[in-house]
Amino acid sequence: MDLNIAENIMFILNIVYFLLPAYVANLSGLAFGGKRPIDMGKNFSDGNRIIGDGVTIEGFAYGILFGTLIGAIEGFKNGNILFYLQLGLLLSLGALVGDAVGSFIKRRLGLSKGKPAPILDQLDFFIGAILFALLMSPVPMNYIIIGAILTLILHLTANIIAYRLGIKDVWY
Repeated sequence: MDLNIAENIMFILNIVYFLLPAYVANLSGLAFGGKRPIDMGKNFSDGNRIIGDGVTIEGFAYGILFGTLIGAIEGFKNGNILFYLQLGLLLSLGALVGDAVGSFIKRRLGLSKGKPAPILDQLDFFIGAILFALLMSPVPMNYIIIGAILTLILHLTANIIAYRLGIKDVWY
C-alpha cells in the first residue's frame, strides 16, 4: 500500500476516533429515545413546539452516558482517562445540544419532526460537538473540515440503515 494512502487512512481514522463520543451520543439518543420530550410539549411564542418530540430526556441522558463512556474507554486506552473522560463528556453534550438547537431551528422554520432540512439535519450535532470540544482543547481546522465531510457521509449512511431496520420513519 502506498505510504500516502496509509497516512490518509490513518488521518481519517484519527478524526473518527476523536469524534466517536459525539457519534455514539447522537446514535444513543436515537436508539434509546424515550417518551418525555425535553421541551415538555410546550410551544414557543410562534405557536410551534419549542423543540419537538424527537429530542427526549431519556435520549439525552443515554447519549451523554454512552458518549462519555466512549471517552473514558479512549482515555483508558491512551493512558489519560481524565482528559478523555472530560472531552467525551463535552463532545457528547455538545452533540446533543447541537441536535436540540437544530430541532429548535427547524421548528422556527415551520418544519415538523421528520421533515428534511439538508445539511442542518446532518451537521447540527457535529457543530455542537466541535463548539463544546473547543472549550477544552483546540480542534485543528483540517479535523473540522474532514470531520464535517465524514459526518455528512456517515450520517446519511446510518440513517439509511436505521430506516431499513425500521428504527427511523424516513431515510434522511
